[in-house]
Amino acid sequence: MNVFAARQRAPVSTPATPRVIANFVAFQAGWFACVLGAAHGLPWAGTAFAAVIIVTHVFFAEQPRREIRLVAMALLIGIVWDSALVMLGWLDFSSGFFIAGVAPYWILALWALFAITLRHSLAWLQARLLTAAALGAIAGPLAYWGGLRLGAVILVEPLHALVALSIGWGLFTPLLLRLARERAPAI
Repeated sequence: MNVFAARQRAPVSTPATPRVIANFVAFQAGWFACVLGAAHGLPWAGTAFAAVIIVTHVFFAEQPRREIRLVAMALLIGIVWDSALVMLGWLDFSSGFFIAGVAPYWILALWALFAITLRHSLAWLQARLLTAAALGAIAGPLAYWGGLRLGAVILVEPLHALVALSIGWGLFTPLLLRLARERAPAI
């Protein structure tokens, strides 16, 4: 028996369903709402919009507990990671802090929005973790760069921040995708 024949391969491409497209569009809309809200001194507005997206997503999810668990894991990673970069003095956010030195609530909303894509519009990456790592290492810092250009974040130490963001997102993207793929524990 050929050991390679036993491996099940993921399809090369999956057709985009209306739910997958809606998930992608909702993420993009939430990203812009959070970043532009923070940039214009209204971080609560973008966060509220993101919360509506996330609650709606969970409400209509086939496995809501699994989605909530994934959002919680992303929030935990996000608060630790972005707070560490703030405490190191490499990043500074323009608004939205509950506690000084801790990641602002609108950036945590972005982590939660990212989590709701992992089993939907980004599900195609679950079987391609090296691709996910490369994509995370590039797209993660680009998202923060976009936030910089829109006025929501300051890269105090640009080189350190971008390298750290690249390494972090290169690790966190496949990690979260792996968590999204695992069977949910019985609750």
